Amino acid sequence: MSSFRSGFSILPVVVKNLLIINGLCFLANIVVEARFNYSLNESMGLYFPESSHFKPYQLITHVFMHGSLMHLFFNMFSLWMFGNVLENYWGPKRFFIYYFVTAFGAAALLLGVNGYEIYSLKSAIANYALDPNIDAFVRLLDKDAALAKSSIVNDFINQWQTQPQNPQYTQSSLEIADALLQRKLNVPTVGASGAVFGLLLAFGMLFPNTELMMLFIPVPIKAKYFVIGYGAIELYQGFANNPSDNVAHFAHLGGMLFGFILIKIWNKTNRNSFY
Repeated sequence: MSSFRSGFSILPVVVKNLLIINGLCFLANIVVEARFNYSLNESMGLYFPESSHFKPYQLITHVFMHGSLMHLFFNMFSLWMFGNVLENYWGPKRFFIYYFVTAFGAAALLLGVNGYEIYSLKSAIANYALDPNIDAFVRLLDKDAALAKSSIVNDFINQWQTQPQNPQYTQSSLEIADALLQRKLNVPTVGASGAVFGLLLAFGMLFPNTELMMLFIPVPIKAKYFVIGYGAIELYQGFANNPSDNVAHFAHLGGMLFGFILIKIWNKTNRNSFY
């Protein structure tokens, strides 16, 4: 890959328009929620394809939706910080392609991981339905640590233990098991984080020795080490599956993975064909 294109811009066209669209979507969500008590994230966030809430357009719209102001701020700050350098380096067409390839790649890996978890959960529920009992129910709840720690569920288990042969408790446990599956199916994913992590990966690959100064750690660190470290943290957190963590770590990793693949492909092709 070659050096920067002429005419460096502090806010190049694709980055600028992405910032505007993300900001407008966030404002629209605030207005709709205040006016109609309905979050656009519920219809524009990305659901697993098996969910009744899934729509194909969500593969695009979820990238422009955010769950909070801080979520939006950090993603847009990172988009500007790394995106303006990359767009000036690559040009708008290649940057646009890269951004959305990593966004869709992030969604693909996330859906793949979710699919594995959902089908594993389905199998566990089917096995439980063959012989529902208290011990098996407790083991099933290990699939959702947050639900397992719920005081309501724990109260239910305690009551069931006083009447282990009561068929009403058995039936209720089957309903909770189904709710466990629906909970997994019907949680939307929103945010540009997958694409942003793709940008971070690209910056680390193209400018590995550039020193970055972190917001909360006033010590410079080379981009290549920051990317490796951040990627390792995301991988650990993804497999840790902390019940209090609602961050889509595998989407972040998907953005980095597809970004890495795309850059390697571009390194073997004629750069000029992308402008």
